[in-house]
Amino acid sequence: MRAWKRHGRGERARFVATLDPPEASVLRGLVGQVDDMLSGRSAASPSDELSALTGIRTGLSTPPEDPVLARLLPEFHRPDADPGRDADEGHDDGGAGTGPDDAALAAALRSVREPELIEAKRDAIATMLTSLPTGGGRVELTVPQAEAWLSAVNDVRLALGTALEVSEDMPEQLPPDDPRADHLPVYHWLTWLQDSLVTVLMR
Repeated sequence: MRAWKRHGRGERARFVATLDPPEASVLRGLVGQVDDMLSGRSAASPSDELSALTGIRTGLSTPPEDPVLARLLPEFHRPDADPGRDADEGHDDGGAGTGPDDAALAAALRSVREPELIEAKRDAIATMLTSLPTGGGRVELTVPQAEAWLSAVNDVRLALGTALEVSEDMPEQLPPDDPRADHLPVYHWLTWLQDSLVTVLMR
C-alpha cells in the first residue's frame, strides 16, 4: 500500500489508496474482531424498561475487565484530572484520589455514555467495512468516510497495541522467539496507515 493521496478540496475532496489483498484481509479481520468485542459488551448491558420511555439508553456501570476493552472504553470520570479537586477542599483519601462519590459518579457516567460511545465506534467500523473492498483494490473516501476510517483504525491500533503490550521503550523488532514478533509489524503498519491519512486530511 502506498500513502494516501488527496484529490480535490473542501467537501468534494476524495482520499485515495490501494490496498493489496493481504492488507485488506488483515484490516477487515482486525476491525471485525474489535466490532465483535464492542457488540458483546453492548449485549451484556442490563435491560432497562425506562429506556424505551425516556429514550435514554443505559449500559454497564462497571469498567470492562478485559484490558483491550478497557482501553477502548476508558473511564468517563477521573478524579485526579478534575481541576476542582485540590488540597484546599479538605479531601484526604490517603493518596488514592477516589472516594464513594467519585466511584458513584464514574459508574453513572459510564452507564449513560458508554452505549453512545460503542454505537459511534461501531458506526465507524461499519463505514470502514462498507468502503473497504473485500479482496483489496482501490479505496476512495469522502471526508466523512475518511474520518470514520481514522476512528476505526485508531481503535484497532489501540486494541492491538494493548494486546501486544506495546510501550515506548519497545524495540522496532522483537526476537524471533517472542510470540508477539509476527504481530508487531502489523501494529507499525496500522500506525503508518493512520498517520498517512491524518496527513492528507490536514492539508
